[in-house]
Amino acid sequence: MSDYLRELFSLSGRTALVTGGSSGIGYAIAEALGRAGADVVIAARREKELRLAADRLRSHGVRASWISADLGRRADVERVIAEAGDIDILVNDAANNIRKPMAQLTDDDYEQTIAVNLTAPYLLGQHFCPLMAARGWGRVINVGSQQTISAFGDSGVYGAAKAAIAGLTRSQAEAWSRHGVLINTIIPGFVLTPLTEPAQSIPGRVEELAARHMVGRNGVPADFGGAAVFLASDASAFVTGQLLFVDGGFSVH
Repeated sequence: MSDYLRELFSLSGRTALVTGGSSGIGYAIAEALGRAGADVVIAARREKELRLAADRLRSHGVRASWISADLGRRADVERVIAEAGDIDILVNDAANNIRKPMAQLTDDDYEQTIAVNLTAPYLLGQHFCPLMAARGWGRVINVGSQQTISAFGDSGVYGAAKAAIAGLTRSQAEAWSRHGVLINTIIPGFVLTPLTEPAQSIPGRVEELAARHMVGRNGVPADFGGAAVFLASDASAFVTGQLLFVDGGFSVH
């Protein structure tokens, strides 16, 4: 890599917290940030998967640690804040998606979905963004969904929460960008991850969704590494408050 590219994209000396970082898009982003030079802290619920993910990161030369936490519980969010320490890059990828017809959703479904997909990113941002601003540099990468912009596949409360993530991104950008903290959202297409396994199990659904992408295939987690490094690095110094569609053209139809 040339000195120019290294200076533009290097994350050496930075620390990233990636929620949902034990699998899927979250893991792919954690690996990309780590291989670009950042120390990485991954947070998710399951200890076994976290250990395996951290070991895999270390096999790529990434300095990695992990925190087991349920981001749907405020006490766990507070513990993540306490244990993560000073971070420069916050990636909000942890998600749940209760796929039911709207009329079948319960109050508990609503509370769980909002807690993980909206409240946790808000609380983490409220803590870390002022600290980043005081240092004059920071990045927040929120992970949205096609439901951020359209109704798709029993969007339900998940769709409402992911639409709100776009608003949160704009509000955070308005508050913190002048202090060097840039906040953006990545919008995936349909990606083959554990979160989408219920949809993948429907006969013909994977093929149907692949055809809807302009590139002719569904997404895989590795598709998001480059976008994450761009948004986390100095290469994105004039990009904030935006939705970056990494969706193979899915949303263009």
